[in-house]
Amino acid sequence: MQTEILYSPAYAAAKLTLTAGETVRAESGAMLAMSPGIAMETSTQGGVLKGLKRSLLGGESFFMNTFTAQADGAELYLAPTLSGDIVHWPLDGALLVSSGSFLASSSGIEVDTKWGGGKTFFSSEGLFMLRVAGRGDLVLSSYGAIHAIDLQPGQTYTVDTGHLVAWTDGIQYDVRKVGNWKSTFFSGEGLVCDLTGPGRIYLQTRSQDAFLGWLIPQLPTQSSS
Repeated sequence: MQTEILYSPAYAAAKLTLTAGETVRAESGAMLAMSPGIAMETSTQGGVLKGLKRSLLGGESFFMNTFTAQADGAELYLAPTLSGDIVHWPLDGALLVSSGSFLASSSGIEVDTKWGGGKTFFSSEGLFMLRVAGRGDLVLSSYGAIHAIDLQPGQTYTVDTGHLVAWTDGIQYDVRKVGNWKSTFFSGEGLVCDLTGPGRIYLQTRSQDAFLGWLIPQLPTQSSS
């Protein structure tokens, strides 16, 4: 599968060019357009239980769409729900992916949920994350632009939990509050995650939580009359 990222980083879309018989699994609603010669099938990808886990615990769609090319050169366009960036990751191993960031993958990659442990209890990502593992092509999306940081062994970066997109499985991470509880609630920074390498992390330059925190107070409210 050949992947071309268009219109990055504000309103990115992914153009996937497939060979005959090649399949791509994508989030429900991600298909923007496709050329003739592509068959689409909708399923839970692993059964009802796995679909429920991915939906209720991982924050992704219950159903996923599988696109299969019937001829060489078939084209599939995908786009995420939120405006932002897309990154193509040739995967050979495993990643932990934040809720809402998975867009599509080739058939050699499995998407499941992973228990994050009690240390993620107070993070915006909750107790569960997506674990994406295998060998093939992975396409991730973000809210805002995507920035990659490669951590050296023992190197630590501190990231606001709302700006995390994905990180290599094996990176050590710990969620904590910023300073004391007063700083956590009133500094506007909330909770942060300390990630220690080696490995790669992907960040998004905007946060859905921060945007909702700004937007909701601006919405009109019904008058008492």
